[in-house]
Amino acid sequence: MLLVVDVGNTNTVLGLFDKDQLLHDWRIRTEIDHTIDEYGVLIYNLYQSTRMKAKEIKSVRAIIISCVVPPMLNILEPLCVKYFNIKPMIVGPGIKTGMPIFYDNPKEVGADRIVNAVAAFDKYRQESIIVDFGTATTFDYVSPRGEYMGGCISPGIVISSEALFERASKLPRVEFGKPKTIITKDTISAIQAGIMFGYAGLVDGIVNRMKAEVKTNPLVIGTGGLARVVAQEARTIDKIEEMLTLDGLRIIYERNKK
Repeated sequence: MLLVVDVGNTNTVLGLFDKDQLLHDWRIRTEIDHTIDEYGVLIYNLYQSTRMKAKEIKSVRAIIISCVVPPMLNILEPLCVKYFNIKPMIVGPGIKTGMPIFYDNPKEVGADRIVNAVAAFDKYRQESIIVDFGTATTFDYVSPRGEYMGGCISPGIVISSEALFERASKLPRVEFGKPKTIITKDTISAIQAGIMFGYAGLVDGIVNRMKAEVKTNPLVIGTGGLARVVAQEARTIDKIEEMLTLDGLRIIYERNKK
């Protein structure tokens, strides 16, 4: 079995594959102050929560990691060796993605953005825009020939909301949700409307500008934890692939395994 790990700024997502089938997936918080053993126990407990047997845990034969938080590699690499007896594959410079990267400095591109692009083109085999709703929301364009052409980054919906609550002392912290109307009559609904409809407008605005720039109509794929929620209001998202990054890690592993 293959264990794939996508380390984001806020959350870390793990997936367990048997060939091309995703058997289990878990989402945990990214904590750079946890020790190797703390993460080891956490991962073991995640396995236990799915009632996996010890022999199934030991059946992990390979691990691949995508990480945008460099200090986490100092925890995860030795963890893989200590608890799985496996040296993990790290997505980064030198790894074979099967996708040309047209970026001024390819080393600057977040590993997760490339992984998403690889998965999107492998599945749909067409020009696409991938919108990943994470700590930051990223918009990436893949050409009809399967080339990574770049994109843009905006603040994520959660950190945008947190900034509002922290800087506006009289506004209460509210649960993220969809109000019934855009013209609301109470403060909580007003905040929810501004966040939900405002962010949907941001997504549609950027996607439409990207389409105008390339003068085509790419497939728009949403991924990440909040993709399905925002897609209810964003008119430009065509497909939702919540596990796109995990699939991309599996594909890249297959292209690099000896």
